[in-house]
Amino acid sequence: MGREKIILGIDPGTTIMGFGIIQVTNKKMKFVQMNELMLKKYDDPFTKLKLIFDRTIELIDTYHPDEIAIEAPFYGKNVQSMLKLGRAQGVAMAAGLSRQVPITEYMPKKIKMAITGNGNASKEQVARMLQSILNLKTLPKNLDSTDGLAAAVCHFYNEGKMETTKSYSSWAAYVKSNETKVKK
Repeated sequence: MGREKIILGIDPGTTIMGFGIIQVTNKKMKFVQMNELMLKKYDDPFTKLKLIFDRTIELIDTYHPDEIAIEAPFYGKNVQSMLKLGRAQGVAMAAGLSRQVPITEYMPKKIKMAITGNGNASKEQVARMLQSILNLKTLPKNLDSTDGLAAAVCHFYNEGKMETTKSYSSWAAYVKSNETKVKK
């Protein structure tokens, strides 16, 4: 029997957090699950962060992923939006690190490139390509879950390649790689 691995992909957000899970056996992917954590109804930003942490822990404890792939926040037009996304990503990363699950971060363009061959692909193009690759019957209404699934598939495609993305296996590894960000 070949090596089996579970990869959890996360598209962090404070309105919707998307996630997808794939199982890899003998270098072949199999769709396990994708869904969204809806956070729109909560006004308090700290409640949203707690829910992101709790849901990520629940996913880890249920599916026992070997690795987590997470989409990096990107700078759009609004610095406040990036700050919120960074907090959401940080909380999801903290959940993974608290369970000693290695995390790899991917820029959105890298994920789109891995799935579609086009770093500027739309969410719809990414979703349709995932539908084809993983033989998904239907696609969700919101495409945040397919974005999370795309992060997991991107991670599978990038296995064994030299990465320019950041990867952390523990808090100590994160601190060592980010000494300028840590207040002493």
